[in-house]
Amino acid sequence: MENCIFCKIVAGEIPSNKVYEDDTVLAFYDVNPMAQVHILVIPKAHLESVAAITPENSRVVAHCFEIIAKIAKELKLEEGFRVVSNCGDNAGQSVKHLHFHILGGQKLRLELC
Repeated sequence: MENCIFCKIVAGEIPSNKVYEDDTVLAFYDVNPMAQVHILVIPKAHLESVAAITPENSRVVAHCFEIIAKIAKELKLEEGFRVVSNCGDNAGQSVKHLHFHILGGQKLRLELC
């Protein structure tokens, strides 16, 4: 997608602090962290949000969660971590590209994110 910041990161047009990359998924540190560990996991293919998941593209979402588990293990987040995906303007989705926040490294508040 032409004006999508995450698509530009995938294309290498905008630098990121990468944690993981393969043919399907990219994971990188959030530039405005909300926790001690704050990583974004995105599919390289542009999907707007959770609302755009279909039987045809759900394999990429399953792969995102496999990578989330791998990253959490590598970063030793065994004390716990949170995975968040905002969907739509009313939920606070600021980038219209499906992404999952991994938040951890500290005790997280129990309020809604």
